[in-house]
Amino acid sequence: MNSNIEHVFFDLDHTLWDFDKNSSLAFKLIFDKFNVNLEIGHFLEKYQPINLKYWKLYREEKVSKEELRRQRLTEAFSALNLQFSISVVDEMSDDYISFLPLNNHLIDGATELLEYLSPKYDLHIITNGFRDVQYKKLLNSGIKHYFKTITNSEEAGVKKPNPIIFEHAITSSGAKTTNSMMIGDNYEADILGAEALGFKTICFNYHKEKLPKRNIQVSELIHIKNHL
Repeated sequence: MNSNIEHVFFDLDHTLWDFDKNSSLAFKLIFDKFNVNLEIGHFLEKYQPINLKYWKLYREEKVSKEELRRQRLTEAFSALNLQFSISVVDEMSDDYISFLPLNNHLIDGATELLEYLSPKYDLHIITNGFRDVQYKKLLNSGIKHYFKTITNSEEAGVKKPNPIIFEHAITSSGAKTTNSMMIGDNYEADILGAEALGFKTICFNYHKEKLPKRNIQVSELIHIKNHL
């Protein structure tokens, strides 16, 4: 148990908010609108690793937000031997951002965990996602009220694992790294990024990666109760 912890910081996508399920539903709406004759599961097999690749490039400041949005779709369609004009891809991309917060499934155990933690700790969000979309996700999924502060990479000017975003979150929350816990699914961005500043961490191993044994990791959110 971590008796000195007073503040718990969460990532949002793939940690509390079920990005994969909600993304699949958003793409279904897009495919219906644009008459794309593709089975969603088949598309996502190509899209998901491409999306992760572009998010890594985005974190590393190697692509812009606009390039991420456009190229992940273009490359996924290309892998399926489909081509659309840039204007159509951009329209799909805009629709995706609009449609994504319409469905707000949470990861199993998310609400139960937040209910358990909120009387004991101050809860916060640190996210690399786009500001407007992330606020809508928190609001529409009914969990925004659990969090004292929400730190977004667009507002901080940098993305996790850059230490500046964690420093921004610490300053906004009034916490100290020595009494703070970071919980997230991305080992590089959430865990290593937070550890570098002195946070304790728990990795929600959503992606079922092989991680160093020194790290606390859980396969189900509710198991975090065993560590806090």
